[in-house]
Amino acid sequence: MTQATSTFNPDPTLPILQDIHHAFGMVPNLFRAYAKHPALLEANWNKVKAVLLGGGIRRHTKEIMALLVSIDNGCTYCVAAHSAILRSLGMEKSHIDALLLGLYPSELTASDVELIKFARRVNLHWRDISNDDLESMKQMGIAETDIIETIGIVELFSGFNRFTRTMQVEVDF
Repeated sequence: MTQATSTFNPDPTLPILQDIHHAFGMVPNLFRAYAKHPALLEANWNKVKAVLLGGGIRRHTKEIMALLVSIDNGCTYCVAAHSAILRSLGMEKSHIDALLLGLYPSELTASDVELIKFARRVNLHWRDISNDDLESMKQMGIAETDIIETIGIVELFSGFNRFTRTMQVEVDF
């Protein structure tokens, strides 16, 4: 009589989802949807940690970029998520609404505003950005690493915008 062997096959997404919960106090539906493809979940979470939660640009500024890119791309899920995150970071709803009109909070530096405007140009008009545009930003004192990080924010959130809309991820914010 042979004994059946039981192999323990742990869920490879569990540590990642726990890390996400630790970072956000919840696991957003976006990441629950990605959990159906563990490699994509891991890759996207690593990019969130590197670009959104890490890096040199202030989190507040990156959340504004994410919000405006998501608005430009018509992503209801991401607009709700980043509006909620900005409120949790202390931004008043009236300031969030003002962003839609192109009015920026007074606590933003001139470099922050330029990077936010650049993020929107990268999202909507990336083919029109020239070397002169990049050089102009550098002459304003904006570091090349911040320019690259801004492009990374746009890459991350335009991808999330497309994913949540295509997969019809339910808003949980």
